[in-house]
Amino acid sequence: MKKFLVLCSIPLFLLSCSSVKHQKSDGWVSLFDGKTFNGWKKNQNPETFSIENGTIKVAGPVSHLFYDGAVSDHKFKNFEFKAKVMTKPGANSGIYFHTAFQQEGFPGKGYEVQVNNSHSDWRRTGSLYAVQDVKETYVKDNEWYEEYIMVKDKNVTIKINGKTVVEYTEPENVGKENVGGRAISDGTFALQGHDPGSVIYYKDIMVRPLLN
Repeated sequence: MKKFLVLCSIPLFLLSCSSVKHQKSDGWVSLFDGKTFNGWKKNQNPETFSIENGTIKVAGPVSHLFYDGAVSDHKFKNFEFKAKVMTKPGANSGIYFHTAFQQEGFPGKGYEVQVNNSHSDWRRTGSLYAVQDVKETYVKDNEWYEEYIMVKDKNVTIKINGKTVVEYTEPENVGKENVGGRAISDGTFALQGHDPGSVIYYKDIMVRPLLN
């Protein structure tokens, strides 16, 4: 037992002991158990998020679901993140990183990675929202695809089904250049409920912390 406690305390793992059982041999750790919202925290309009057939279903008025669990004490700086996503026609959502819980409104901290294949907003899936936007549509509604995000120091890489769609390096004067002064720092992840007409599903939500 003492050896186990020492192993879990080694900073290299960047994971709490309670998350070790969710870690795969390649370092990826699950953030969603497919059954409950354990480790997640909803803000306004919590009914927007539900669990359906092992997925997180997003359907309802504006709301956000923040990761609040034990993995890295829900504080990530350098990392790889991936999730399987499926949008219904006309849906809009997003995946925030380096954000923090707030009781209502769209997150003011962190960046948003767009989830949108056919909504009226022209910024499509994979956009680093309002910073480096994607106009092309790489995946279809009603089909599962993988959305991948990597942050390493000042660099952000976004991939859709393995295809790189954004490579972004944050400039020194980011506070002046980006809408809302969005900047790379550290923080948690959040899933977005955008509007009552948007229905989205998320599953296989994984993170692999990287050494800072």
